[in-house]
Amino acid sequence: MMYPFMTLNDDTKIVHSETLPDGRVKVYIETPDAKDGFHHMTIFLADYQIEEVYRYTAEEVEYYINFVRSMAHLIISFAAGGGFENATLV
Repeated sequence: MMYPFMTLNDDTKIVHSETLPDGRVKVYIETPDAKDGFHHMTIFLADYQIEEVYRYTAEEVEYYINFVRSMAHLIISFAAGGGFENATLV
């Protein structure tokens, strides 16, 4: 299951999985684009493995990696608790 995390000003949506059996969390980023449909990428926490980058520039990829890195503690906590709506931060 994927849980909503954040929507940025440019309508980029960031969602995350629950904690996966291997202990990682899948973070999926998607930005609508009138020409290409959607740009998207996947980052796995906590090892920051990147997969499926589609139509983001190298600068955008770096931006999103840094953005996710700055929010990783929240995403990991929310993933363990069933998403933002069910998470209890301790």
